[in-house]
Order: sequence, then C-alpha cells, then structure tokens
Amino acid sequence: MMSEIKGANAIELDTHSLRDKLSQLASRERIHQWDLGAACSTDSSVQIDRGEAKQMKGAQRSSITVRVWNNKGLVGITSTSDLSEKGIEKALIGARQASDFGNADDVPAFSTLAKSPLPKLERPLRPAQGIQRMLEVLKEAEADLLSRHAAIQSIPYNGLGEATYERVYLNSDGALRQMKRSQASLYLFARAEESGRKPRSGGAIRLALGSHDLDIDGCIDEAAERTISHLDYQPIDTGCYLVCFTPEAFLDLIGAFSSMFNARAVLDGVSLSQRETIGKNIAVPFFSLHDNGLHPAHVGASSFDGEGTPTQKLCLINGGRLESFLHSEATARAFGVPPTGHAGLGAKVSVGPDWFEVSNTEGQNSANTHLQHSNSKETFVLIEGLNALHAGVKASQGSFSLPFNGWLVIKGERVSIEAATVAGDIRKLLNSIVNMEAEQVITPGGVSPHVWVEGLSITGEA
Repeated sequence: MMSEIKGANAIELDTHSLRDKLSQLASRERIHQWDLGAACSTDSSVQIDRGEAKQMKGAQRSSITVRVWNNKGLVGITSTSDLSEKGIEKALIGARQASDFGNADDVPAFSTLAKSPLPKLERPLRPAQGIQRMLEVLKEAEADLLSRHAAIQSIPYNGLGEATYERVYLNSDGALRQMKRSQASLYLFARAEESGRKPRSGGAIRLALGSHDLDIDGCIDEAAERTISHLDYQPIDTGCYLVCFTPEAFLDLIGAFSSMFNARAVLDGVSLSQRETIGKNIAVPFFSLHDNGLHPAHVGASSFDGEGTPTQKLCLINGGRLESFLHSEATARAFGVPPTGHAGLGAKVSVGPDWFEVSNTEGQNSANTHLQHSNSKETFVLIEGLNALHAGVKASQGSFSLPFNGWLVIKGERVSIEAATVAGDIRKLLNSIVNMEAEQVITPGGVSPHVWVEGLSITGEA
C-alpha cells in the first residue's frame, strides 16, 4: 500500500489500494463506518557550529490513524506507524475494540464536505539538494553572518532543512483526499558579546517550497541587522506607552489567544468567547482578521483538514465584529453551521487555525494614519518579538505579561531596550488599536501590518 521510497521526493501512498484493503477488512469484520488519516514524510536537516557539522539528520516517518464507529454509534480510534497490511488490520480491529469505550456525549461524524471539490493550490514539488549541499550552504551563511560585526561571536541556533510530505484522508462513504508538498526552512540566530555588556541576540527565519528557493541572503541580512541594532541598549522607565507591534509580534499575540475563535474551546468553556459573542464588536472598526490557509505565501498550505473538509479563507473579524468561529464537523453540528476546514482527526476532534491574515477593514482607516514605524516623530515602543508565550499568556482569562525585544523610539531615533515586559488584556488591546499601517508584511506565521496600540503597560528591569 505504500510504494518503495527511493528519494526525498518519492514518498507515495497507494490510496486506492489502501481504500480497497480497508473496505475488505471492514466488510470481513462487519464494520460499517470507518475513516482513516495517513501521513508520510521524508526530511533531512543540518546544523553547524563554527564551520563544523554539529548535526546531520535524515528521517522517514509514517503514521496512520483509524476511526471506527460500532453498532451503537460510538467511536474508537487507533494510531500506528506500521503501514503494512498486517499493521492496518491490527489498527482497524483495535479501533473497533476501543469503540466499546467511546464517549456517548461527544461522537464525531463524517464531515458533510468530505467529498466536496477541493481548492486548487499552486504548490509545485521542489527537488531536494541533499545533506552535503545543505551543509555547504549553511557553512557559507554562518561565515557571512559572523563577518557582519566584530561583536557577533557565534551563531548558536541555526538550521537548514528540506522535507517532502504526503497526506491522505479516506472514509467508508467514498471520500478520498490526497495531497503532496515539499518545504524547506532556514533559521539563523546570532549572539553578540561586548566587554562589560550583556550578550544580545537576534535572528531570522525563511521558508520556501524548496531549499533552492530560500532567501538566504535576506535571512543573513535580517539576522545581522536585528542583532547589531540591540547592542547599544538602555533601560526603560516603567509606565504606559504608545506601542507599535511588528507583524511577527502581533501575529504571535493573536495566535496565543486563538481560542477566542475556536469553537471547540467555546464548547469546552475555556475560551474568552461564548456562543453569543458571534455578531458582537470585539475590536476597533478598522480591524479585520481572516484565517486564510490558502494564501499564496503560505508555504505549508493544505487543501483539506484532518476530516477531509476543504480549506478556505474564513473571515473571523470584520470591521471589529466577530463573524465566525473555527469549526470541526462536531462543533459545526453543535452550532448549526458548516465545518470550516480547521479540524484534526480524533475521537474528540481538535480545532486550530491555519494562517492568520490581519488587515484594515475595507473602506475604513483610523484617524492616526500619520503613525508610521519608519518615520513617526512620536515617542513609542517598537516591539520586535514576544517571548515566553507559553508561560506569560492566560488565554482563558485574556491577560498577558510577556518579556519582549524591542526599542524605545524618540523622534525617530531607536534605542534598544535592555529588558522589559509588556502586560495587558487582549480584549482591551483590540479596542485600543489606534492605527494599522497600510503595508502588509508576509511572515513565516501569517501576514499583518505594523499595529499601533495606545496605553500599554511596560515594566522596565528593576
């Protein structure tokens, strides 16, 4: 059922053979309803330390998840990495046995859109360079970055990798989904040290369909600029400041509070939103947010989710008004709406965002369009990156207190901030946005403009 793997781009699942075998096994075992999600990948990566190979990895991974509905309508699930016919048989029988212990209060069903047409994605597969060539490229990148400033002593975090993935979804109702994609990544994080001063660091990430397509020079330039710009740091006084978030920082913050838009979290009572929040204003009128897994710049795009539902561009906030939640089949059924293509695959299906797209509401702008991070004469804090998101965010309460990297900008002059924390409430923040710049910036995690927020609490290092 899985073809022989001959190279990084040769992973293949024989979906028709897999479906036929599952159908035969299910018929033999008198299983009338089942579905399956399968994934295979081949990936390789390199890391270096001062021109020498630190780590060189190559791996082939595979997994299958099988769900079975028994005669009582309860669901059992089994996962395995054994893609042989015997492994599939054990998984199917194991899922049937597990269904006897299924949760009768939360039973998923097939997505109503599992056989709907899929969107077309222009994501051509790229050939792999191989580990030896990647090692040479990364060595050259490290040497270039080290040469940018005398204070840059090391590149402690670095990596170059490429991978090919394949995903499949099948069910007993005749759904058959399959997609393949390739992806490459480069990250460079430099460490700078000067006598009598604290070490400073900065980095950059690049993603592409293949390693040949990576913007290596741009990654080096950005990592160098960010690191050097933090050398001449100063402390900042504690107080309330006008704050400008870079696109990366703002997307990280929105992502940390994505449970606001997650129907599963709403049903479980761990979201800031409730059913009744749909239709209510939760942000300023010129703020809009989409989840757009189909965006042309989204390298890791998939045309369907874990339940076979097509991926789509979904409006979450329009003109400050909450329009939609992210749904699986089960949550969509509970809300009486169609699934949105954001589900995993499980007995209790998880829900998650794909790729956020932050924008100004069409036809609306703030009254503060003069606020521009590159030339504003205002005094403000420019936040480049947020840290400790796993510890400093209380998503179900809305509060955050996060260390950050950034600058205090006074009349256009930037001074790196030695150490500080930004704190607030996401609901208040969304209603305290005073400007969203016109230029949208593509980042590895989404697309957003620079976003200005008034009156955020900044605590400097004591």
